[in-house]
Amino acid sequence: MKNSYLLRLHFIVFLWGFTAILGKLISADANVLVFYRMSFAAVFLYLYLRFIKKQSIKVTKKLLINLVGIGSVMAFHWLFFFQSIKVSNVSIALSCLSLSTLFAALIEPLIFKRKPDWIEILIGVIIVICISTIFNAEFKYKEGIFYGILCALFGTIFSVFNGKIFGKTSSGNIIFYEIAGGWLIISLYFILSGQISSVSEISYTDIALIVLLASVFTAYPMFESVKLMKFISPFTLILTVNLEPVYGIILAFFIFGASEHMSPVFYIASLVMIIAIVANGIIKSRRKKDESPAENPSAVNRF
Repeated sequence: MKNSYLLRLHFIVFLWGFTAILGKLISADANVLVFYRMSFAAVFLYLYLRFIKKQSIKVTKKLLINLVGIGSVMAFHWLFFFQSIKVSNVSIALSCLSLSTLFAALIEPLIFKRKPDWIEILIGVIIVICISTIFNAEFKYKEGIFYGILCALFGTIFSVFNGKIFGKTSSGNIIFYEIAGGWLIISLYFILSGQISSVSEISYTDIALIVLLASVFTAYPMFESVKLMKFISPFTLILTVNLEPVYGIILAFFIFGASEHMSPVFYIASLVMIIAIVANGIIKSRRKKDESPAENPSAVNRF
């Protein structure tokens, strides 16, 4: 039975890894892509919660404001991710996500008021050195690396604040209002900047791909990951999710060919980062052997 849960988890991580592939296949600008992704995902989540799970989506006004705020951070996280892909490639965008480890080591102690974990910071420094090595070896992708770093930063902020509101309502409600809130913020941007007309400038092919992205690669894996956390330890989940860049980079290599072929330095540095992240997970698991699985929405902030 446990093997079936692990298989489902790897399938979800594979779907998250494929998100970057769709981001490159969709020709629409990153902001238009995120606008439609969040709007469709919000609709799918609402229909699922109200008509399949038949649960109430009522939350307090204070919590709603908090969720919209966190959702706006999610929107920027996705925006910078897809922008990184647009100006560079899938491999660069995914490799930069490893910086989340360093950002988490610095931000979490401030938010949760705990002492810094020097092991996390050390591993974060190793990852920074690897990113710097990639930057020097792949300097032509400097803009993509810049957006990738911002993506990792906003993704970390999103995860940390998501952890702060854990337990105040169901995970389904949290995910729904965050995505709907992110869509609202992006909509306000289009309206206030006078660029609302650009939303209509999208092909039917892109719309079809974004519907696929919002349903199969966003709403479904988010809910499935929450279900699996009841049967799989947080350590196993985090360790497996770290394979997302591996799946994405391998898929991009075979699907897009030459545009995703990187220098040997890139692959060596990426391997070192993955090893560092896995080592961090192992160290944490040994410290928290008695920790029990919990339904934590901050663990489902993937792409």
